[in-house]
Amino acid sequence: MLAAYAQETDPDDPLRGLVVAERPDPDPEPGWRVLPVVAAGLNHHDLWSLRGVGLPAERLPMILGCDAVAEHPDLGEVVIYPVVPGTRGWEGDPTLDPRRTLLSELHQGTLAELVAVPEGAWVQRPEHLSATEAAALSTSWLTAYRMLFSRAQVLPGDTVLVQGAGGGVSTALIQLGAAAGLTVWVTGRSEAKRERALGLGADRTFEPGERMPARVDAVLESVGAATWSHSVNALRPGGTIVVCGATSGDAPEKAELTKIFFKQLRVVGSTMGTREELERLARFVSRTGLRPAMDETYPLSQTAQALARMRDGDVVGQLGIQVR
Repeated sequence: MLAAYAQETDPDDPLRGLVVAERPDPDPEPGWRVLPVVAAGLNHHDLWSLRGVGLPAERLPMILGCDAVAEHPDLGEVVIYPVVPGTRGWEGDPTLDPRRTLLSELHQGTLAELVAVPEGAWVQRPEHLSATEAAALSTSWLTAYRMLFSRAQVLPGDTVLVQGAGGGVSTALIQLGAAAGLTVWVTGRSEAKRERALGLGADRTFEPGERMPARVDAVLESVGAATWSHSVNALRPGGTIVVCGATSGDAPEKAELTKIFFKQLRVVGSTMGTREELERLARFVSRTGLRPAMDETYPLSQTAQALARMRDGDVVGQLGIQVR
């Protein structure tokens, strides 16, 4: 089968180790099922894997990809849930399992013509979405859904600040927040990305670090060091920062601890979501008619070109991969 995989890793030149070529078909372990992949999607996780973060040399070669819509023989097209518990007999939220992994970390990923997944690790594809749109729900949209509704616990009428206007999680936060009745403010480095955020439902946009006209109820943070101080200062007393990543680094110049304890701010980590949250997300987008903002879709054979665009930061929304 054709697949996009990491043959080797390189922290400075991640695409050097990417290969798109034939790989053996999956040989599933007991309790797993092999499904044909219809469409997949890209995330920054794929670039981090190619840099060797969370993907040691002994696991190579590794097929990349966490997102997918696959063809189930009885259910039709389904959205794959990519979190795999690692502790035998684990019960409850799999994202809290210290040995959990995502597809493409320990088990082969979704950027292939076939994927093996645990039995039941899927939800029905929302009928109004194309396969490439629905694949975005697996990771970026699931992450955003949990950040907003499970971790920040915001309510309609609240104001949230999304740090960064271009990435898949950021655009999902904008679309989900607007659809849920939130006031959504967004920072973005370029005027074009700020304009795009307004088109996706943001109420106001700002340059990075710009002073806010009022304090917000929650900040959705994935940038890290570069925006941390701004995030703390943007919050009202008792507000919440939800952190799902740190693309600019995890060591801010100022930790702002005095402001955090004096203003009684909450700092909450968030990683992916549960299969039940993915199912609720699918129902929410079905009821609201939301469609993930797609930047561009590439065939599986052009995965390298798509990842190069993501590496260069020239993306607003989701990058889809058409497999069938």
